[in-house]
Amino acid sequence: MLSEVGMPIRYGTATIDVEYRLDLVVEDQLIVELKAVQNVAPVHKAQLYSYLRLGDKPLGLLLNFHVKLMKDGIHRIANNAPD
Repeated sequence: MLSEVGMPIRYGTATIDVEYRLDLVVEDQLIVELKAVQNVAPVHKAQLYSYLRLGDKPLGLLLNFHVKLMKDGIHRIANNAPD
């Protein structure tokens, strides 16, 4: 398991010098995005989905720690993109 992983931005054959900073990557298959927000907004899910597509990873978890029960703060997002 790696934490705070840099992922370069690629478009076609070009690579941009800026990197996305992923919170956790597990076994090079799962991206975990950590939040502590009052409400998970659509932009938080879109952020994780973008990471999945750009990193070509199959699955992501968005974990929000600002909840009474952790089960209410877990959001599973799958990369269903047919590439």
